[in-house]
Amino acid sequence: MKVGILSAGGDCPGINAAIRGVGKAAMLQYGMRLFGFSSGFTGLIHNDFDELTENQLSGILTEGGTILGTSREKPYKKIRKQNGTGVLSKPEKIKQNYQNLELDCLVCIGGNGTQKTASLLAEEGLNIIGIPKTIDNDVWGTDFSFGFDSAFTIATEAIDRLHSTANSHNRTMIIEVMGHHAGWLALYSGLAAGGDLILIPEIPFREKDIISYLVKRHAMKKNYSIVVVAEGISPDKNLSAAKYIGEVIKKGGGFETRNTILGYVQRGGTPSPFDRILATRYGAKAAEMIAHQEFGKMVALEGQNLTCIPLSEAGAKSRLVDPNSHLVQKARHIGTSFGD
Repeated sequence: MKVGILSAGGDCPGINAAIRGVGKAAMLQYGMRLFGFSSGFTGLIHNDFDELTENQLSGILTEGGTILGTSREKPYKKIRKQNGTGVLSKPEKIKQNYQNLELDCLVCIGGNGTQKTASLLAEEGLNIIGIPKTIDNDVWGTDFSFGFDSAFTIATEAIDRLHSTANSHNRTMIIEVMGHHAGWLALYSGLAAGGDLILIPEIPFREKDIISYLVKRHAMKKNYSIVVVAEGISPDKNLSAAKYIGEVIKKGGGFETRNTILGYVQRGGTPSPFDRILATRYGAKAAEMIAHQEFGKMVALEGQNLTCIPLSEAGAKSRLVDPNSHLVQKARHIGTSFGD
């Protein structure tokens, strides 16, 4: 069997481990051939690929980034078919290149947008399998996407380091982590690093409640606070979440604040041991699904067990934090505020 593979969307730790997992299992267990497409769906559109050997997959388990490259190309966005001119749309080019190479399956590693595109390609009649990756942990249908644990670990270590400075100078430290629509990264890193106030998109906050909470802490002789915010909580597109909350706190409570935006450092570097294992498991599972011809599905984690769900479900919506979840409730029980 001939298998294509690509990584699309933003990079994150663990993609190389997933590529290795697919390739090693495909070659060694099932005798398949693996073809890597460059720069996500762009490589598939322009037929830019190389056949990968087992030797090329050795030594990449611990490397960040992706040996295939990636892009945010969305082939179904603004499709323009020029009837009668012989010009193919991007999805048509993908289908043609897939067929010309005589692929038996295409493995798409990526987040929500990638899984949505993968689902649409499956509807075109291509054999597709998805592997979920994103530091936001917001891919529907799986408990964890690889990349999240690495970013969570990086964010937690950064917040840990800010405690001593906050304490020394009696300041309110505001740390902004990634997460436009989903607050998993802020929630997990905030709890792991002892954040006092955690603001996420899924739980509407009130500025007066933020000030009231911090004033109360100050009255209890707690002279510094750690505020963890997801980047998507700012109602003002011209202000970062950290700067917006910093201005709210200074204006409403008069507290001295300092902002730290972690940014892309959360997405770079070596994957955590957990992500290496999870990505490897996902990759090997994808190869197994190809061998059994279980196409049109995405690999997923349910508890400790690997499973799979239809791509049509994975690409349909995002996995967001439930405001009434056990984790949020227990955070409230220990005095953590969500600004509401």
